[in-house]
Amino acid sequence: MTAAATPLDLTPAPGAAPFPRMVAAQAGAEIRATLRNGEQLLLTLIIPILLLVGFSLAPLVDVGGGRRVDFLVPGVLALAVMSTAFTGQAIATGFERRYGVLKRLGATPLSRAGLMLAKTAAVVAVEALQAVVVVCVGLALGWRPHGSFLAVALLLLLGTAAFSGLGLLMAGTLRAEATLAGANLVYLVLLGAGGVIFPLTKFPAGARQVLEVLPISALTGGLRAVLVQGAALPLMPLAVLAAWAVLSLGLVSRTFRWE
Repeated sequence: MTAAATPLDLTPAPGAAPFPRMVAAQAGAEIRATLRNGEQLLLTLIIPILLLVGFSLAPLVDVGGGRRVDFLVPGVLALAVMSTAFTGQAIATGFERRYGVLKRLGATPLSRAGLMLAKTAAVVAVEALQAVVVVCVGLALGWRPHGSFLAVALLLLLGTAAFSGLGLLMAGTLRAEATLAGANLVYLVLLGAGGVIFPLTKFPAGARQVLEVLPISALTGGLRAVLVQGAALPLMPLAVLAAWAVLSLGLVSRTFRWE
């Protein structure tokens, strides 16, 4: 005799997906939106690569001693972090807040904390792609890195936290148009005055003391200390980045408006 067939249970089982799956799905959507946006792609990949290739091959800037490519690759890596974690995230989040996207997403089962976690994961994923591209182009130009991978990873992580905090602080308090203008202005100012392309030694001593405590200067200087000089753990840049991260994220937690 054969066993009786068990009827299938087709009763709907409503409920939210597991939290990690929801975060991963939202992060994937954020990544796809970034890579499909032509302006974002220009900001995050094309401009840094053009700067790296152009200034490495042409003697447009006096970088002091050493090869231009060795000076430029750490700066372009720092610029890539700033363009994604600060400029791109500030503009995208500012307009999402204006059009009510954040309010609607925050009311879903994902929750607001999950949404911010997904945005963070998307930023890190895009930065990983940027780092791979920048490193490959740098190696093709003759760059040979030194130092500890863990030190570089720690610098990039703290830099991402600092710039993300600043970007969300701007996006969560200003109007979208003001965020767009302000984020682009800050990007251009820090590109010129943050040690990315031009050495900070070219600035007057008084100005240099102020510029050295900016997050972009700390990240650029720390990456150069590791990748060019082989430093084990640049404590001062790490301390500066950690201070910016704690300050900016603390302010975000108090002032960010979802609508």
